[in-house]
Amino acid sequence: MSATPESAVLPDARPASLVLRLTPDFALPFVQLARLDRPAGWQLLLAPCWQGAALAGLALHRGPNLWHLVLFLVGAIVMRGAGCAYNDILDRKLDAGVERTRNRPLASGRVGVLAAAVFMVALSFAGLAVLLQFNAFSILLGIASLGIVAVYPLMKRVTSWPQAVLGLAFSWGALMGWAGIFGSLALAPVLLYFSAFAWTIGYDTIYAMQDSRDDAIVGIRSTARLFEGHTRLGVGLFYALAAGLSLAAILLVGGGTIALIGWAAYAAHLGWQLSRVEGADAATALGLFRSNRDAGLLLFAGLAAQGWAG
Repeated sequence: MSATPESAVLPDARPASLVLRLTPDFALPFVQLARLDRPAGWQLLLAPCWQGAALAGLALHRGPNLWHLVLFLVGAIVMRGAGCAYNDILDRKLDAGVERTRNRPLASGRVGVLAAAVFMVALSFAGLAVLLQFNAFSILLGIASLGIVAVYPLMKRVTSWPQAVLGLAFSWGALMGWAGIFGSLALAPVLLYFSAFAWTIGYDTIYAMQDSRDDAIVGIRSTARLFEGHTRLGVGLFYALAAGLSLAAILLVGGGTIALIGWAAYAAHLGWQLSRVEGADAATALGLFRSNRDAGLLLFAGLAAQGWAG
């Protein structure tokens, strides 16, 4: 094991991360393929899962199921990795034309398509093992999300709204968190799902701002390009929808002072992002995007603490 060469660190990774420091050189391309060196993605995939579990607990006047939180953590890491490998297989030629992504393992040739496909399948089986720990309704619900995941990488070629398709997939955990407890769905988790959907469009628009120039050259479409010059307004509309729908979900299951404080902190965080987003450079956009991990945790913490408080 050796220190990671600076040239092998991708632009949106954290060079000093523990994952990179502990990864042997031979495994580095696969760590990067699964985005383990960039944890923001799985953290944002995890947030709606935990929020949905906490919302279900709040409806029952108790905290979230701790075992489910662990399962969702593992599932978010491995399925995000599988999804990224799938995305990179399809996008390897496009990635080669974008400065931020041209050194990704597949685009740079450090990993072959077959090896990436085998790695993706292995991670998918790990995700299936996690899914099988839940009730039958949740298993079917989880499988139903795969169609959205399958078409997402293609959307940037045909629509300026690939962020909306990502939102449909990344928000699915809000439904799973609730279904894992009740074995069914209700209005509250559906409201939370659409709240997370709007939130995802907002933060992924900010993420896509890093690539707007190169995306225009290679023909990749995005809401970042669509909203250009009016980013604060575009993202703000979706963040307002996210805040409003999450508040409605909380009130529908009984609310509570602690839950509402958590919601207010979440909404304030989104407002803070909006104050900095217009005209943000790539580094600022990446920092704002990553900060959504904290926004998601604030909402989850309020819901969970309210449930634990009874």
